[in-house]
Amino acid sequence: MLLRRALLRDADGTARRRTVVSLNYSPLTCDIRAAAELLGRHVEEVRRRTGADRVDVVGHSLGGLIARYHVQRLGGDAAVRTLVTLGTPHSGTRVARPADVHPIVRQMRPGSPVIEELGRPAPGCRTRFVAVRSDLDQIMVPTSTARLDHPDLRVENVLVTGIGHLALPVHPTVTSLVREALAAPAGQGADTRAYEAPGAPESAGGTVA
Repeated sequence: MLLRRALLRDADGTARRRTVVSLNYSPLTCDIRAAAELLGRHVEEVRRRTGADRVDVVGHSLGGLIARYHVQRLGGDAAVRTLVTLGTPHSGTRVARPADVHPIVRQMRPGSPVIEELGRPAPGCRTRFVAVRSDLDQIMVPTSTARLDHPDLRVENVLVTGIGHLALPVHPTVTSLVREALAAPAGQGADTRAYEAPGAPESAGGTVA
């Protein structure tokens, strides 16, 4: 995966000593809550194997929603320092309706029980969030749904332009933003930024922890 390779190097291309582990969810996954529990077990295994106190997580699309549920609703904030989401339907996406036959797609619709759960109070959440969204994301309807707004969360919302949904994890502008987000101090405050970038060919994405 291009994002994985990018995270293993600094901005100047120098190899960096860092553990990067990929986790892809089965297309048979039917519940965001169950997937979030699986992510939690995966995070704990990484912490045990590396000796790290806390880890950073990058989630693309559904992967970002699963990671947010783990952090916000299952106590994952104790183990996750920074969560970066790429094109994630934080408020639910309306484009999902034709595929409503799949339970996990219904959970991504606006007003679903999972989306409502994520809107509940989350006092004391220790994870720092960076939510990247694109004005050219046709899977996020409206595109603003990939923006994360929650009064109890420390969030930096980043807008990029000219990048499609599937290209978000592989576009150089986004990979640079992810590298920057993971290098920032955990205590960095909330902010909003915008970037213009040339588009990139659509390419399959995934989740990196």
